[in-house]
Amino acid sequence: MSFNDNAQLDNSSIGTGGGGGSGRGGLVVGGGIGGLILAIIMMLLGINPGDVGGSTTPADTNAQSAQSNQIKEQCKTGADANKYVECRIVGTVNSAESFWSQELPKFGKQFREPGTIIYNGATQSACGTASNQVGPFYCPLDEKIYIDASFFQILTDKFGSSNGALAQEYVVAHEYGHHIQNVLGLLGRAQQDPQGETSGAVRIELMADCFGGMWAAHAAQTTDAAGNTFIKPLNESNIRDALSAAASVGDDSIQEKTQGRVTPENWTHGSSEGRQRWFIQGMKAGDDINKCNTFGVNDPNTQTIDKL
Repeated sequence: MSFNDNAQLDNSSIGTGGGGGSGRGGLVVGGGIGGLILAIIMMLLGINPGDVGGSTTPADTNAQSAQSNQIKEQCKTGADANKYVECRIVGTVNSAESFWSQELPKFGKQFREPGTIIYNGATQSACGTASNQVGPFYCPLDEKIYIDASFFQILTDKFGSSNGALAQEYVVAHEYGHHIQNVLGLLGRAQQDPQGETSGAVRIELMADCFGGMWAAHAAQTTDAAGNTFIKPLNESNIRDALSAAASVGDDSIQEKTQGRVTPENWTHGSSEGRQRWFIQGMKAGDDINKCNTFGVNDPNTQTIDKL
């Protein structure tokens, strides 16, 4: 989706360096879209993903400071978000905040804003090292979303996703969805049942896709502090872009590309069909967050909570 040129971007929650010191290691709780890619590759190499923790050297402080200044100077308006991918991340975060800050109180939950870290190469989070090998993720220990903007090109080049704006915005909205799950007290269910077709991990990921769909359906009504709408209305091309991204990061699609076979017992994020299905479910859900209850069906990869 395109941004309205006059929308004003807010950089106050955006950073370029992690807040987690040396990190606590291990896989990220509520892991992001890219975490599955790294986990599969490591297993093929005989490495236990659970043993991985801050092994990648973070970008130096001076580089992070320079990037932070560049983002703050470069990302000021919706026109900037249409031009630069880093600014598109900022704008999507702003729009998601506008939506969820109004939505959560309807369900008796007080909204709190997550931080967003945009980095190059690697940085530290409270959940361990963030890197472009892992891809975007949400860390509940410091309540921050970590994104290396180069991941979007990797997603297109290696996994066949569209490079359209909503394909990129979908990734950001999905990770924001993990923060909403954290606020709702649901995120821990992913770790209780970490893999398999109908596991808690898969259900949590598909729910985040559904939350992303809810945001997308309302994005054209989200506004900046001055009341300017952030994003232009959805069109069919936008939706195709988002569904392309959702399909490209399905467990079955990634496994087929990386190991030549599909092993549902190892799924952690859901099938391509499931990811598309729940994004669409979110778009149709209106303002009823309960329509995203992936725990309310037997197989979340082929079912949604009910027919809308």
